[in-house]
Amino acid sequence: MIRELLQNVRVLDPVSKIDRTTDILITENQIQAIQENITEIPAHTEVRDCQGLILGPGLADIYSHSGEPGFEERETLESLMQAAAAGGFTRVAILPDTSPPVDNLAGLALLQQHIRNLSPSLPRLYFWGALTAGVKGQQMAELGELASSPIVGFADGLSLSNPSLVRRLLEYIQPLNKSIALWPCDRTLAGNGAAREGSVSVRLGLPGIPASAETSALAAILELVASGGTPVHIMRVSTARSVELIRDAKARGLPVTASVTWMHLLLNVGAISGNTKDCVGGKNALTASFAYDPNLHLEPPLGNPIDQLALIQAVKDGVIDAIAIDHNPRTYEEKTVAFADSPPGAIGLELALPLLWHGLVETGKFSALELWRVLSTGPAVCLGQAPATLALGASAELILFDPLMTWTVEGYSLKSRSANTPWLGQQIAGKVLKTWV
Repeated sequence: MIRELLQNVRVLDPVSKIDRTTDILITENQIQAIQENITEIPAHTEVRDCQGLILGPGLADIYSHSGEPGFEERETLESLMQAAAAGGFTRVAILPDTSPPVDNLAGLALLQQHIRNLSPSLPRLYFWGALTAGVKGQQMAELGELASSPIVGFADGLSLSNPSLVRRLLEYIQPLNKSIALWPCDRTLAGNGAAREGSVSVRLGLPGIPASAETSALAAILELVASGGTPVHIMRVSTARSVELIRDAKARGLPVTASVTWMHLLLNVGAISGNTKDCVGGKNALTASFAYDPNLHLEPPLGNPIDQLALIQAVKDGVIDAIAIDHNPRTYEEKTVAFADSPPGAIGLELALPLLWHGLVETGKFSALELWRVLSTGPAVCLGQAPATLALGASAELILFDPLMTWTVEGYSLKSRSANTPWLGQQIAGKVLKTWV
């Protein structure tokens, strides 16, 4: 029988709103005791002094990308799961844009077959079913067929340019009792842009993407939700105006939830020019000039400082329900091109918790419980799942985090196959020491 006693550990649990230092006894991956100064220690118990360490529920990622199947040179399902465990994630939901895509039961079965023989100690993977055939945004996928499978919901992960198709999707999915996640982006307005439109994009000579590319599409989605009543999750919120629209929609009682990706909270468009003075990375901020770093080419693009501040406040207020990682591995060759020519995306499963902790908690912008809420409880609820908790008798879906342990972000130190991150080569503080699944 495996027993572990964690002494003097700081326990964070957003579900019960607990933030205190105590002892935790874990037996056979079940929480057996939570109390100060456990003195009756069973035989053969591994005792660990956890002074200065943090124990919290496992984190959940509401959407990320997998290279496998189709692009294994970027990422395999196993390396993605190992990266998730290293970053403290016990649940990860995968978008359907694999090759072949998850737009039918055969595509889903292929993914499930890939993970069947992997270690059960790795995080649990969940899958989104595609909204459209081939994830091409032209016609509906086999939604009824997919709804009978264990998908978490429907999402292409790409923008849908046809409002009429979006309306029909919402009408069709409503009785299926599955979540639907939409990314608001008007591709006509976005054009070939690579950075948020403004003085920085002009100065850098990068084609700009106006905020209206997001907000106009978002306004249309919210009107369709208001008329039809189908619950919708809004992905990748990145502008201050979008925050206002979602705040108003929730005040009117519309069934919407929303998420922001982690890098949009830490950085803004100034990081592309190497100017991070207005960013909130704290000790782990970009410390060198990363002007035109293709790893900062994201979709949606990093916002202006006013967008970043609005997003941070929206997370605190609950207008935005969850932080998503949107882990998007790319090969070295794909990213070693001009900024605007590079494919958008960056990895993040191993980096998000330490960087957010020092950028938001250590700087006083979030409390520890607020951060854990939007990385663990909020994403699980948006996925329609019961969140992990530290309740007595509960399964040990936990992580042990050292906020002060430093390490250097290098290819060999990352579990992910890809290393497309602007923090590559930098030393950061914060490391997950153990993950219980």
